[in-house]
Amino acid sequence: MFATKLTLILLGALLYLAGTGYWFAWLGPDLLSTGTTEALLGAFAGTCAWMLITFGLVIQIIKTARPTAGGGR
Repeated sequence: MFATKLTLILLGALLYLAGTGYWFAWLGPDLLSTGTTEALLGAFAGTCAWMLITFGLVIQIIKTARPTAGGGR
């Protein structure tokens, strides 16, 4: 059971880091350099989606580490 959880945690971390690197190193700058309105809106939407995913991941980690925090009994 521990090996399965560790594998899932490492896989999730790898996917998150790969997606972050892909967005900030390649796709985001490419959209910004294009300069069209659609590309700028796409860059803004992608950055907002990345922030929401990061925020959700942080909340998930905090709730997993401290299950009684946030009104739990």
